[in-house]
Amino acid sequence: MVQQLAYAIVTSHSLHKSRTGGIIARLLARTGLELVSTRLFGPSQALVDEYARELISDDDPQERDIQEHIRNYVVKNFAPDARTGRRRRVMMLLFRGEDAVHKVRSVVGDMGPDRRTGEAIRDTYGDLVMDDENRLVYFEPAVLAAPTVKEAQQKLKIWARYSDSDGGILQNVIAYRPGEVPERTLVLIKPDNFRFPGGRPGNVIDLFSRSGLFIVAIKVHRMSVAQALEFYGPVKEVLRTKLGDMVGARARGVLEKEFGFAIPLDVQAKLGAQLCPLYGDHQFENIVRFMSGRAPSECQAEMMYKPGTEKCLALIYEGTEAVRKIRDVLGPTDPSKAPPGSIRREFGQSIMVNAAHASDSAENAQREIAIINPGENDFRQVVEEAYGKL
Repeated sequence: MVQQLAYAIVTSHSLHKSRTGGIIARLLARTGLELVSTRLFGPSQALVDEYARELISDDDPQERDIQEHIRNYVVKNFAPDARTGRRRRVMMLLFRGEDAVHKVRSVVGDMGPDRRTGEAIRDTYGDLVMDDENRLVYFEPAVLAAPTVKEAQQKLKIWARYSDSDGGILQNVIAYRPGEVPERTLVLIKPDNFRFPGGRPGNVIDLFSRSGLFIVAIKVHRMSVAQALEFYGPVKEVLRTKLGDMVGARARGVLEKEFGFAIPLDVQAKLGAQLCPLYGDHQFENIVRFMSGRAPSECQAEMMYKPGTEKCLALIYEGTEAVRKIRDVLGPTDPSKAPPGSIRREFGQSIMVNAAHASDSAENAQREIAIINPGENDFRQVVEEAYGKL
Protein backbone atom coordinates (compact mmCIF):
# COMPACT_ATOMS: atom_id res chain seq x y z
CA MET A 1 0.00 0.00 0.00
CA VAL A 2 0.96 3.64 -0.50
CA GLN A 3 2.64 5.35 2.43
CA GLN A 4 0.41 8.02 3.98
CA LEU A 5 1.00 10.95 6.30
CA ALA A 6 -1.32 11.27 9.28
CA TYR A 7 -1.38 13.75 12.12
CA ALA A 8 -2.55 13.90 15.70
CA ILE A 9 -2.82 17.24 17.51
CA VAL A 10 -2.44 17.12 21.29
CA THR A 11 -4.61 19.88 22.72
CA SER A 12 -3.37 22.55 25.09
CA HIS A 13 -5.44 21.00 27.88
CA SER A 14 -3.83 17.58 27.38
CA LEU A 15 -0.40 19.22 27.41
CA HIS A 16 -1.20 21.20 30.55
CA LYS A 17 -2.48 18.08 32.33
CA SER A 18 0.73 16.16 31.40
CA ARG A 19 -1.13 13.58 29.34
CA THR A 20 1.29 13.92 26.43
CA GLY A 21 3.38 10.85 27.19
CA GLY A 22 0.38 8.57 27.55
CA ILE A 23 -1.08 9.83 24.28
CA ILE A 24 2.19 9.35 22.36
CA ALA A 25 2.67 5.88 23.85
CA ARG A 26 -0.77 4.75 22.69
CA LEU A 27 -0.34 6.18 19.21
CA LEU A 28 3.05 4.51 18.73
CA ALA A 29 2.15 1.17 20.29
CA ARG A 30 -1.26 0.72 18.73
CA THR A 31 -0.70 2.09 15.22
CA GLY A 32 2.77 0.64 14.58
CA LEU A 33 3.48 3.75 12.47
CA GLU A 34 6.72 5.70 12.24
CA LEU A 35 6.81 9.00 14.11
CA VAL A 36 8.52 11.15 11.46
CA SER A 37 8.13 14.66 12.85
CA THR A 38 6.86 16.58 15.84
CA ARG A 39 6.46 20.30 16.38
CA LEU A 40 5.10 22.47 19.16
CA PHE A 41 2.84 25.31 18.05
CA GLY A 42 1.60 28.47 19.70
CA PRO A 43 -1.19 29.08 17.17
CA SER A 44 -1.90 32.61 16.03
CA GLN A 45 -5.45 33.80 15.53
CA ALA A 46 -4.93 33.51 11.77
CA LEU A 47 -3.96 29.83 11.99
CA VAL A 48 -6.87 29.06 14.31
CA ASP A 49 -9.37 30.78 12.01
CA GLU A 50 -8.14 28.99 8.89
CA TYR A 51 -7.99 25.57 10.55
CA ALA A 52 -11.40 25.97 12.24
CA ARG A 53 -13.07 26.70 8.91
CA GLU A 54 -12.13 23.21 7.71
CA LEU A 55 -13.40 21.26 10.72
CA ILE A 56 -16.93 20.55 9.50
CA SER A 57 -16.90 17.72 6.98
CA ASP A 58 -19.44 15.38 5.38
CA ASP A 59 -16.70 12.70 5.38
CA ASP A 60 -16.33 12.77 9.15
CA PRO A 61 -18.22 9.84 10.76
CA GLN A 62 -18.88 11.91 13.88
CA GLU A 63 -22.26 13.54 14.15
CA ARG A 64 -22.58 17.12 12.96
CA ASP A 65 -23.13 18.52 16.43
CA ILE A 66 -19.91 16.84 17.65
CA GLN A 67 -18.01 18.41 14.75
CA GLU A 68 -19.45 21.78 15.71
CA HIS A 69 -18.38 21.26 19.32
CA ILE A 70 -14.84 20.52 18.08
CA ARG A 71 -14.80 23.63 15.90
CA ASN A 72 -16.05 25.80 18.74
CA TYR A 73 -13.48 24.21 21.05
CA VAL A 74 -10.63 25.02 18.64
CA VAL A 75 -11.80 28.61 18.22
CA LYS A 76 -11.91 29.12 21.97
CA ASN A 77 -8.98 27.01 23.21
CA PHE A 78 -6.37 27.12 20.44
CA ALA A 79 -6.39 30.90 19.96
CA PRO A 80 -4.22 33.24 22.04
CA ASP A 81 -5.67 34.11 25.45
CA ALA A 82 -8.00 37.06 24.91
CA ARG A 83 -7.07 38.61 28.26
CA THR A 84 -3.28 38.30 28.25
CA GLY A 85 -2.47 37.68 24.59
CA ARG A 86 -0.37 34.68 25.65
CA ARG A 87 -0.38 31.90 23.09
CA ARG A 88 -1.47 28.41 24.03
CA ARG A 89 0.65 25.31 23.37
CA VAL A 90 -0.53 22.53 21.07
CA MET A 91 1.61 19.65 19.81
CA MET A 92 1.55 18.28 16.28
CA LEU A 93 2.60 14.64 15.82
CA LEU A 94 3.22 13.44 12.28
CA PHE A 95 3.10 9.72 11.43
CA ARG A 96 3.92 7.84 8.24
CA GLY A 97 3.02 4.35 7.07
CA GLU A 98 0.46 2.22 5.31
CA ASP A 99 -3.15 3.25 5.99
CA ALA A 100 -1.78 5.80 8.44
CA VAL A 101 -4.79 8.13 8.48
CA HIS A 102 -7.26 5.37 9.36
CA LYS A 103 -4.94 3.86 11.97
CA VAL A 104 -4.36 7.15 13.77
CA ARG A 105 -8.03 8.10 13.73
CA SER A 106 -9.02 4.66 15.04
CA VAL A 107 -6.64 4.95 17.99
CA VAL A 108 -7.74 8.53 18.70
CA GLY A 109 -11.43 7.54 18.48
CA ASP A 110 -14.60 9.49 17.87
CA MET A 111 -16.52 11.57 20.37
CA GLY A 112 -20.02 10.60 21.41
CA PRO A 113 -22.20 10.58 24.53
CA ASP A 114 -22.60 6.80 24.42
CA ARG A 115 -18.91 5.76 24.23
CA ARG A 116 -17.97 3.86 27.36
CA THR A 117 -15.36 1.33 26.18
CA GLY A 118 -12.10 3.02 27.22
CA GLU A 119 -10.54 1.63 24.04
CA ALA A 120 -9.60 4.88 22.30
CA ILE A 121 -7.48 7.79 23.50
CA ARG A 122 -10.56 9.98 23.73
CA ASP A 123 -12.30 7.37 25.87
CA THR A 124 -9.54 7.85 28.44
CA TYR A 125 -8.56 11.50 28.11
CA GLY A 126 -11.55 13.13 26.40
CA ASP A 127 -14.78 14.33 27.97
CA LEU A 128 -18.27 14.97 26.65
CA VAL A 129 -20.73 15.86 29.41
CA MET A 130 -24.39 16.62 28.62
CA ASP A 131 -27.11 17.68 31.01
CA ASP A 132 -30.57 16.08 31.29
CA GLU A 133 -31.86 18.27 28.48
CA ASN A 134 -29.04 17.19 26.17
CA ARG A 135 -27.20 20.49 26.42
CA LEU A 136 -23.43 20.56 26.43
CA VAL A 137 -21.91 21.03 29.88
CA TYR A 138 -18.23 20.23 29.28
CA PHE A 139 -16.24 19.23 26.23
CA GLU A 140 -12.57 18.20 25.88
CA PRO A 141 -11.51 16.21 22.78
CA ALA A 142 -7.93 15.58 24.05
CA VAL A 143 -6.55 14.86 20.55
CA LEU A 144 -7.58 15.87 17.04
CA ALA A 145 -7.05 13.70 13.95
CA ALA A 146 -8.26 13.81 10.35
CA PRO A 147 -11.00 11.37 9.24
CA THR A 148 -9.78 10.94 5.64
CA VAL A 149 -6.59 11.06 3.57
CA LYS A 150 -7.89 14.11 1.69
CA GLU A 151 -8.59 16.02 4.88
CA ALA A 152 -5.24 15.02 6.41
CA GLN A 153 -3.50 16.53 3.40
CA GLN A 154 -5.64 19.65 3.42
CA LYS A 155 -5.12 20.36 7.13
CA LEU A 156 -1.44 19.45 7.19
CA LYS A 157 -0.84 22.03 4.47
CA ILE A 158 -2.50 24.66 6.65
CA TRP A 159 -0.35 23.86 9.67
CA ALA A 160 2.80 23.61 7.55
CA ARG A 161 2.25 27.09 6.14
CA TYR A 162 2.21 28.50 9.66
CA SER A 163 4.94 26.23 11.04
CA ASP A 164 7.70 28.83 10.77
CA SER A 165 5.80 31.73 12.32
CA ASP A 166 3.74 29.83 14.91
CA GLY A 167 5.93 26.82 15.78
CA GLY A 168 9.31 25.86 17.18
CA ILE A 169 10.78 26.81 20.55
CA LEU A 170 7.90 28.70 22.14
CA GLN A 171 8.47 31.86 24.16
CA ASN A 172 6.32 33.38 26.91
CA VAL A 173 3.68 30.65 26.84
CA ILE A 174 3.82 29.81 30.56
CA ALA A 175 2.59 32.12 33.33
CA TYR A 176 4.77 32.25 36.46
CA ARG A 177 4.12 33.68 39.88
CA PRO A 178 6.07 36.75 41.05
CA GLY A 179 9.58 35.77 42.11
CA GLU A 180 9.68 32.53 40.12
CA VAL A 181 12.68 32.34 37.80
CA PRO A 182 12.21 29.71 35.08
CA GLU A 183 15.06 27.91 33.37
CA ARG A 184 15.22 25.52 30.43
CA THR A 185 16.82 22.14 29.99
CA LEU A 186 17.25 19.72 27.12
CA VAL A 187 16.11 16.10 27.16
CA LEU A 188 16.97 13.48 24.55
CA ILE A 189 14.87 10.32 24.43
CA LYS A 190 17.67 8.08 23.18
CA PRO A 191 17.70 5.66 20.20
CA ASP A 192 17.31 2.53 22.35
CA ASN A 193 13.67 3.56 22.86
CA PHE A 194 13.02 3.41 19.11
CA ARG A 195 14.72 0.11 18.25
CA PHE A 196 11.41 -1.74 18.27
CA PRO A 197 7.90 -0.36 17.59
CA GLY A 198 6.16 0.37 20.86
CA GLY A 199 5.17 2.96 23.41
CA ARG A 200 8.51 3.40 25.23
CA PRO A 201 9.23 6.97 24.04
CA GLY A 202 5.83 8.06 25.33
CA ASN A 203 6.28 6.12 28.55
CA VAL A 204 9.58 7.93 29.20
CA ILE A 205 7.90 11.30 28.58
CA ASP A 206 5.12 10.25 30.93
CA LEU A 207 7.65 9.73 33.75
CA PHE A 208 9.28 13.09 33.01
CA SER A 209 5.86 14.70 33.55
CA ARG A 210 6.34 14.03 37.28
CA SER A 211 8.76 16.97 37.28
CA GLY A 212 5.84 19.39 36.91
CA LEU A 213 7.67 21.19 34.09
CA PHE A 214 6.34 22.36 30.74
CA ILE A 215 7.34 21.20 27.26
CA VAL A 216 8.14 24.24 25.10
CA ALA A 217 9.76 22.46 22.12
CA ILE A 218 9.87 18.96 20.63
CA LYS A 219 11.61 17.54 17.59
CA VAL A 220 12.29 14.13 16.05
CA HIS A 221 16.05 14.26 15.57
CA ARG A 222 18.61 12.16 13.75
CA MET A 223 21.98 13.20 15.15
CA SER A 224 24.81 13.55 12.64
CA VAL A 225 28.31 12.35 13.48
CA ALA A 226 29.48 15.98 13.60
CA GLN A 227 26.71 16.86 16.08
CA ALA A 228 27.50 13.83 18.24
CA LEU A 229 31.20 14.75 18.33
CA GLU A 230 30.37 18.27 19.44
CA PHE A 231 27.58 17.25 21.81
CA TYR A 232 29.61 14.61 23.66
CA GLY A 233 32.98 16.32 23.19
CA PRO A 234 33.36 17.26 26.89
CA VAL A 235 33.01 13.58 27.82
CA LYS A 236 35.95 12.44 25.67
CA GLU A 237 38.72 13.82 27.88
CA VAL A 238 37.08 12.31 30.98
CA LEU A 239 37.01 8.90 29.32
CA ARG A 240 40.68 9.22 28.28
CA THR A 241 42.06 10.41 31.63
CA LYS A 242 39.78 9.58 34.56
CA LEU A 243 39.24 5.83 34.20
CA GLY A 244 42.80 4.63 34.67
CA ASP A 245 42.12 2.75 37.91
CA MET A 246 39.20 0.85 36.41
CA VAL A 247 41.02 0.08 33.16
CA GLY A 248 44.16 -1.04 35.00
CA ALA A 249 42.19 -3.33 37.34
CA ARG A 250 40.34 -4.93 34.43
CA ALA A 251 43.57 -5.40 32.46
CA ARG A 252 45.28 -6.92 35.51
CA GLY A 253 42.44 -9.39 36.02
CA VAL A 254 42.50 -10.50 32.37
CA LEU A 255 46.29 -10.92 32.31
CA GLU A 256 46.43 -12.82 35.60
CA LYS A 257 43.82 -15.24 34.31
CA GLU A 258 45.65 -15.64 31.00
CA PHE A 259 49.16 -16.08 32.36
CA GLY A 260 48.40 -17.67 35.72
CA PHE A 261 50.49 -15.45 37.97
CA ALA A 262 49.89 -12.39 40.15
CA ILE A 263 50.58 -8.91 38.76
CA PRO A 264 51.80 -6.26 41.25
CA LEU A 265 49.74 -3.15 41.90
CA ASP A 266 52.43 -0.84 40.50
CA VAL A 267 52.22 -2.72 37.19
CA GLN A 268 48.44 -2.41 37.30
CA ALA A 269 48.82 1.38 37.60
CA LYS A 270 51.14 1.44 34.59
CA LEU A 271 48.68 -0.67 32.60
CA GLY A 272 45.91 1.78 33.45
CA ALA A 273 47.99 4.79 32.41
CA GLN A 274 48.92 3.15 29.09
CA LEU A 275 45.53 1.75 28.19
CA CYS A 276 43.15 4.42 29.50
CA PRO A 277 43.49 6.81 26.51
CA LEU A 278 42.92 3.93 24.09
CA TYR A 279 39.94 2.71 26.12
CA GLY A 280 38.53 6.26 26.28
CA ASP A 281 38.80 6.74 22.53
CA HIS A 282 37.10 3.38 21.94
CA GLN A 283 34.24 4.21 24.32
CA PHE A 284 33.79 7.63 22.75
CA GLU A 285 33.50 6.00 19.32
CA ASN A 286 30.83 3.70 20.73
CA ILE A 287 28.86 6.65 22.13
CA VAL A 288 28.92 8.47 18.79
CA ARG A 289 27.93 5.29 16.95
CA PHE A 290 25.09 4.63 19.39
CA MET A 291 23.63 8.13 18.98
CA SER A 292 24.22 8.66 15.25
CA GLY A 293 24.51 5.16 13.82
CA ARG A 294 28.04 5.83 12.52
CA ALA A 295 31.47 5.71 14.17
CA PRO A 296 33.73 8.71 13.43
CA SER A 297 36.63 6.52 12.31
CA GLU A 298 34.40 4.76 9.78
CA CYS A 299 32.60 7.86 8.50
CA GLN A 300 33.63 9.46 5.24
CA ALA A 301 33.98 13.24 5.25
CA GLU A 302 30.89 13.84 3.12
CA MET A 303 28.74 11.90 5.62
CA MET A 304 29.87 13.73 8.77
CA TYR A 305 27.09 16.32 8.59
CA LYS A 306 24.36 14.10 7.16
CA PRO A 307 21.49 13.09 9.49
CA GLY A 308 22.34 9.84 11.23
CA THR A 309 20.53 6.54 10.95
CA GLU A 310 19.38 6.52 14.60
CA LYS A 311 16.32 8.40 15.85
CA CYS A 312 15.92 10.26 19.11
CA LEU A 313 13.33 12.71 20.43
CA ALA A 314 14.56 16.10 21.62
CA LEU A 315 12.47 18.12 24.08
CA ILE A 316 12.98 21.39 25.89
CA TYR A 317 11.41 21.56 29.35
CA GLU A 318 10.82 24.89 31.09
CA GLY A 319 10.10 25.80 34.69
CA THR A 320 11.70 26.64 38.00
CA GLU A 321 14.77 24.48 38.76
CA ALA A 322 14.20 22.65 35.49
CA VAL A 323 17.69 21.10 35.34
CA ARG A 324 17.53 19.61 38.83
CA LYS A 325 13.95 18.39 38.56
CA ILE A 326 14.54 16.58 35.27
CA ARG A 327 17.74 14.94 36.49
CA ASP A 328 16.02 13.81 39.69
CA VAL A 329 13.40 11.98 37.64
CA LEU A 330 16.01 10.65 35.20
CA GLY A 331 18.35 9.11 37.77
CA PRO A 332 22.15 8.57 37.67
CA THR A 333 24.04 7.50 34.54
CA ASP A 334 24.41 3.89 35.65
CA PRO A 335 20.92 2.28 35.66
CA SER A 336 22.05 -0.27 38.27
CA LYS A 337 22.59 2.60 40.70
CA ALA A 338 19.40 4.49 39.83
CA PRO A 339 16.59 4.53 42.44
CA PRO A 340 13.33 2.65 41.87
CA GLY A 341 10.85 4.64 39.83
CA SER A 342 13.50 6.67 38.01
CA ILE A 343 13.60 6.57 34.22
CA ARG A 344 17.01 4.93 33.99
CA ARG A 345 16.06 2.27 36.52
CA GLU A 346 12.85 1.52 34.64
CA PHE A 347 14.18 1.70 31.06
CA GLY A 348 17.99 1.74 31.13
CA GLN A 349 20.24 -1.23 30.41
CA SER A 350 23.81 0.04 30.81
CA ILE A 351 25.80 3.24 31.31
CA MET A 352 25.51 4.01 27.58
CA VAL A 353 22.13 2.43 26.80
CA ASN A 354 20.33 4.34 29.54
CA ALA A 355 17.09 5.60 27.98
CA ALA A 356 17.58 9.38 28.05
CA HIS A 357 19.98 12.28 28.36
CA ALA A 358 19.37 15.49 30.30
CA SER A 359 21.51 18.61 30.60
CA ASP A 360 23.48 18.80 33.84
CA SER A 361 23.46 22.61 34.12
CA ALA A 362 21.66 25.61 32.69
CA GLU A 363 24.85 26.56 30.85
CA ASN A 364 25.19 23.12 29.28
CA ALA A 365 21.52 23.22 28.36
CA GLN A 366 22.14 26.33 26.27
CA ARG A 367 25.14 24.68 24.58
CA GLU A 368 23.26 21.46 23.85
CA ILE A 369 20.12 23.21 22.61
CA ALA A 370 22.27 25.18 20.15
CA ILE A 371 23.74 21.92 18.80
CA ILE A 372 20.47 19.97 18.50
CA ASN A 373 18.35 22.97 17.44
CA PRO A 374 14.89 21.69 18.50
CA GLY A 375 13.32 24.70 16.79
CA GLU A 376 14.41 23.50 13.35
CA ASN A 377 11.38 23.15 11.09
CA ASP A 378 11.58 19.63 9.67
CA PHE A 379 7.78 19.45 9.99
CA ARG A 380 7.28 21.65 6.94
CA GLN A 381 9.98 19.72 5.09
CA VAL A 382 8.19 16.38 5.63
CA VAL A 383 4.85 17.82 4.52
CA GLU A 384 6.36 19.37 1.39
CA GLU A 385 8.18 16.13 0.51
CA ALA A 386 4.77 14.41 0.54
CA TYR A 387 2.59 17.06 -1.10
CA GLY A 388 4.93 19.46 -2.92
CA LYS A 389 5.85 23.07 -2.19
CA LEU A 390 3.14 24.99 -0.35
